[in-house]
Amino acid sequence: MPNDNDRHRILRVLDANFNRLREALRVVEEYCRFIIEDESVCVKLKAMRHSLSDMETAVGQSALLEGRDTGTDCFASASRPEEMGRTNAESVLRANFKRAQEACRVIEEYSKLSTATEPVSRQAKETRFSLYAMEKAYLAP
Repeated sequence: MPNDNDRHRILRVLDANFNRLREALRVVEEYCRFIIEDESVCVKLKAMRHSLSDMETAVGQSALLEGRDTGTDCFASASRPEEMGRTNAESVLRANFKRAQEACRVIEEYSKLSTATEPVSRQAKETRFSLYAMEKAYLAP
């Protein structure tokens, strides 16, 4: 079990990645809703976002907010050059599938640090593999 200082840092990592995952899922969902107009995948993505809320509840939403510290986040106010190079809607979709998958992996790993959040780790892994399948379905040549 991590000490209080480590716990705070872990909660900060989890909070940032829950937010990252939610944002990326929303971007993918909007592509599927407005660009390819696929209602069935939108329903799946919406369910993923709801399971994300369940994961946050399991970790503790108040604890996650306590761990948040955007003021000291070295990337909070800067845009990365690679983020500015999107060329079309498909490149936005591709980037956000990757972003969501990476966030799932971070959640999966850091939530293993407490047995109380073991189900969160399993759910993050399931979500990640669902995203791999969706990515292949929508971006395969």
